[in-house]
Amino acid sequence: MRLPKSRRAKRTGFTLVEVLVAVAIISIALLAALRAAGQGTNQLDALRSRMLAGWVAENRLAEHRALAAWLPLGLQRGTAREGGREFAWTEEVIATPNGSFRRVDIRVFNPGDDSHSLARVVGFIVNAPR
Repeated sequence: MRLPKSRRAKRTGFTLVEVLVAVAIISIALLAALRAAGQGTNQLDALRSRMLAGWVAENRLAEHRALAAWLPLGLQRGTAREGGREFAWTEEVIATPNGSFRRVDIRVFNPGDDSHSLARVVGFIVNAPR
């Protein structure tokens, strides 16, 4: 015996197309979240490099002040290691209108890439009377 249409059990559930659309939406959202997390990791490494480079520059200036060194005018280059990383630095000593002071401009770079400085510190050295 056949049941009338109103009494037949209705089929419930999702069609295959609906399931595929839902999976596609979820996968796009997950890929976007993964990309954002990856960019955050890259930014963290760049921030760490800049912080360490700033320490290198500040250490150079502090060393000159601690030694009370009267630096010769001109440009010097060198390398320093900080936080397990190697950095290159340039140090330009410039005369000032006051003969007892010299300006020191320190820039820190990744080794082999002098086009983009990671940190820059400008300070003054005093020629203290002895």
